[in-house]
This record gives sequence, structure tokens and C-alpha cells, in this order.
Amino acid sequence: MKFLHLPVAALLGLVLTACNTGPATEKPATSATPAAAAPAATPAATKKRLLFFGNSLTAGYGVEPEHAFPALIGQKIDSLGLDYEVINAGLSGETTAGGRSRVGWILRRPVAVFVLELGGNDGLRGLPLSATRENLQGIIDTVRRRSPGARIVLAGMQIPRNLGQAYAKDFKDIYQETAVKNHLVLIPFLLAGVGGDRKLNQADGIHPTSTGHRVVARTVWAVLQPLLRN
Repeated sequence: MKFLHLPVAALLGLVLTACNTGPATEKPATSATPAAAAPAATPAATKKRLLFFGNSLTAGYGVEPEHAFPALIGQKIDSLGLDYEVINAGLSGETTAGGRSRVGWILRRPVAVFVLELGGNDGLRGLPLSATRENLQGIIDTVRRRSPGARIVLAGMQIPRNLGQAYAKDFKDIYQETAVKNHLVLIPFLLAGVGGDRKLNQADGIHPTSTGHRVVARTVWAVLQPLLRN
């Protein structure tokens, strides 16, 4: 299994102004399986590509790169000998508008599975929900043009009710409605069991700790596993 982080400098040039400080310089995660015990390696060029596309939650803000949930998924894939190359295309501060502007560049090579985790920063900024919905749809449309055979997984998000109960409910509903409309695989709530738990979040109350990322990884893996094994 090969776990890649896309160059942060290149990503920053293609995104709107970030609302968070970028994560520490990232390094590829390594397999915990000793080389002698690992199955024969498959050339990277022949592996199917699993791409995580999101904001600071995907990027692993505030934790070591190998502790972020995409890397933990990569480690699980490696341990099972599944034929996937895992790519973390998370960027701290990313909005759906920023994601829409850079997704075409990210998809210069086709992917087999595309995990879309965006919208949280839109909600925290109180951006118009119509724009969030439109941008998510634009990203999905681009994925289907660039990688027609890709399975798209949409990670649902929720926000606090400080912007109003109606806004929070309508924000949450965007993900279910978008998944149904586009026949996507849905993770109902990416931060299930983590959001609101002080023990599993950093001091900002938004970004998971390493332990929190392990919980997120379990949530994501429950949805991804059937796709990757099929």
C-alpha cells in the first residue's frame, strides 16, 4: 500500500483563503507489517486509487499525518492486502467553493473511489446553503466526468446550532439529499461519536485528537470496506 499526501504548496495555490492554519509538514505513512511478512508488493501504477478529498479533518490538522483517519484507513487496507493506493488530498480551511476549483487538478489521474468530505467550513462561516449544495454537486459532476467508473462516498457533516436551528437542520439535510439525488454512498455523520466529546477533540473543540481520528476511521471503514472488497 502506498499512502500519498499531495504537495501542500500546489494545493494552496488553487484554493480560497483558508480559515485554519495548515497542518505540519506531512510525510507518507509507513506500513506496520514487516517487509518479510508482507505480501508481494504490487506496482503503484497498477493499484486502484482511493482518494480522500476534504478539509482539515481529512488533512489531519493538529495530529501526526500517520494518525489522521485516511492514513489509518490506509494501514487497514495494507494489513488486508487490498490492492489500493491511498491518497490524502485534504487541505485545511477548504470550503466547497475551494474544493470545486481544485478538484479537476486533483483528478488528473483517474480514481476508483473518491471520498468527499467538504462543507464543514461553509457551515461554520454561515455561507449560503444554496452555494454549498451547488458546489458539492459541481465536485460530484467533475469526478464523474474525469473518472466515470469511480464510486463516490459522501461524508455527512453537522454544525452547532449557534447560527439557528433551521440553518443547522437544512445544512445536515444537504448531504442526505445530495447522496440520494446522485446515488452516492453516504457516511451519515463523519464525526459520529466524536463531535462534542471534549476527550476526543483538540482544544478548539473542532478537530479530533489522534484517539478521535481512530473513532472516525472506524466510522469510515464500516462504509468503505464493502466497496473495497467488492
